[in-house]
Amino acid sequence: MNGAESLTRSLVNQGVTVCFANPGTSEMHFVAALDQVQGMRCVLGLFEGVVTAAADGYYRMADKPACTLLHLGPGLGNGLANLHNAKKAGSGIINIVGEHATYHIEHNAPLTSDIEGVARPMSHWVQTCNDSTQIASAGADAVEAARQPPGQIATLVLPADTAWNPGGAIPERRPTPQRASVPGNAVDEVARALRSGRKTALLLGGAAGRETALMWAGRIAAASGADVLCEYSLARLERGAGRVTPKRVPYSVDLAVKMLAAYEQIVLIGSRPPVAFFAYPGKPSLLAAPGCEFVRLAEAHEDIDGALEALVDALGARQTQPLQLATLSRPPPPGPGRDPIEPIGLGQLIAALIPEGAVVVDESVSSGRGFDQPTGQSAPHSWLNIMGGAIGHGLPGAVGAAIGAPDRPVIVLEGDGSGMYTLQALWSMARESLNVKVVIMANRSYNILQGELKNVGVLAPGVNARAMLTLDTPALDWVHLARGMGVPGHRVESLQELAQAMQNALRTPGPVLIEAIM
Repeated sequence: MNGAESLTRSLVNQGVTVCFANPGTSEMHFVAALDQVQGMRCVLGLFEGVVTAAADGYYRMADKPACTLLHLGPGLGNGLANLHNAKKAGSGIINIVGEHATYHIEHNAPLTSDIEGVARPMSHWVQTCNDSTQIASAGADAVEAARQPPGQIATLVLPADTAWNPGGAIPERRPTPQRASVPGNAVDEVARALRSGRKTALLLGGAAGRETALMWAGRIAAASGADVLCEYSLARLERGAGRVTPKRVPYSVDLAVKMLAAYEQIVLIGSRPPVAFFAYPGKPSLLAAPGCEFVRLAEAHEDIDGALEALVDALGARQTQPLQLATLSRPPPPGPGRDPIEPIGLGQLIAALIPEGAVVVDESVSSGRGFDQPTGQSAPHSWLNIMGGAIGHGLPGAVGAAIGAPDRPVIVLEGDGSGMYTLQALWSMARESLNVKVVIMANRSYNILQGELKNVGVLAPGVNARAMLTLDTPALDWVHLARGMGVPGHRVESLQELAQAMQNALRTPGPVLIEAIM
C-alpha cells in the first residue's frame, strides 16, 4: 500500500466519502488509489472554483465534510474565492493539494510555489506531510480539524513522492467533535435582558437557521415580546409553512438602518453585530441604532440549540406557541398574456412552485432581494445563501447540495453575471445526472454594480463606466452554453412562459436550465 492509498483508506475510515476533484500530474497516484479503495465517490469539476464551492454546498446539506483534490499552488489559488465563501459559511472541507516531490522542489520548476502561503488566508488548519508513512495519520488530523464546530477549512499538502512511497497504518475512527456548551451565566444574562422591557430583537446566524433552533427562538419571542431577525445571509435557513420565519436584515444600508432603528438591545445567537457590506460616503458602517446594546447568547461554534432551549426554560416558555410561524400561501399563477419577468412577479412565481423538501441555492444578487416575503410562505424548504460575497458560488454550490441531499430537488436562482464565473458546474451536473433546476435571471448586466455606482454618488455614468457594467455586447446565450455542457436549456421572455418551463423542469429528471430574460 503506497501513501496515496493509505490516505484514501484513512479518509473513508474517518467518514469522508465524497471527493470533488480537479487533479494534475502530482495527484495521479491519488487518482489511481480511487480504483483501489471502495467507498469514495469522486466528482470531477472542470475548474477549481467549482470544486471548492461544491464541497461547501455538500457540507451545508450533508453536515459532514467532503475532500477536494487540487493541483499545486495555482490549482488551490483558483479555488480560493469559494473557499472564502465556505469559510464564512462555517463549512468543513478537507483540501488535498499535491506538491512537487520533496527532492524536486529545490529546482524551482514552473509550478513551484508557496502552497502553505496560498492556503493560510482561507484555511483554519494547514499542514505539509513529507513522510509517506504519516500520510494516513495526517489525513485523519485534517478530517478532525475540518469537523471542528461550526466547520473549518483544513488544507493538507502532499509532495508527490509521499504518494508513491510506502504508506503507514490506518488510524482508528475518531469521534466527531462536539459543540461547546454555552455558560449558564450567558443564558441568565439574556433572560434578564429580555425581562427588562426594552425593545429587543433576537438576531439569528449560523446554526440558528435550522428548524429546531427557529422553533425555540419563536417561543422566546412569544414569551418576551422580542422580534426574530436573521442575518442577511445564512449558510442554510429552513423556511416555509409551519416554520418560524425570521425577518431578514436587508442588504441596503438605508433599509437595514430603518429596520434596526427601534431596537434598544439585540441578542446575538450565532450571529455578529450587523454591519454594512461596504462603506459608503455619509452612511454608517454599523447598522444598529446608536446606543443599542448587544447581548450574546451563543457564538457560532457553540451549542446554539442547547442555549436556546435553556433560555426557553429560563423564561418558562416550553409550552408557549411560537411567534412568526409561516402559513402556506401559494400566490396564484400568472393569468393569460405575456407579462414581463420582473423581480416581484418572479418572486411570487418561485414561491408558488417550490416543491416541498426542495433546496434553493440563491445567487440571484440584485434580482432576488424581493423573494423573501413570498417564498417564506412556500412549502417547507431549505434556503442556501452565498456567504462570503465572492460571486460564483451558486451553480457549483448546487452540485454539492444535490450530492449531499440526493433525494431532494435543487433549484438555483442565478444571476447571469455571477453564473459566468463558474458555468463549468453545468457540465458536472450533467455528468452526475443531478436533479438541479437552474433559473438564470438574465438582465444582461452587472445590475448590482449599477446600484453600487449610485451609492457612491455617480448618478450619470459615462460610456466607459457603463461598458464595465453591461453584458449585452454581445449578449450571453445561456441556452447554447447549457446545451454545450450537456444540460437542456430553454429561453423564456414572459412570466407565463417561465411558469410553464419551471413546471416542466420540475417534472423532468436530471438538470435543466431556464434563461429568463428580464
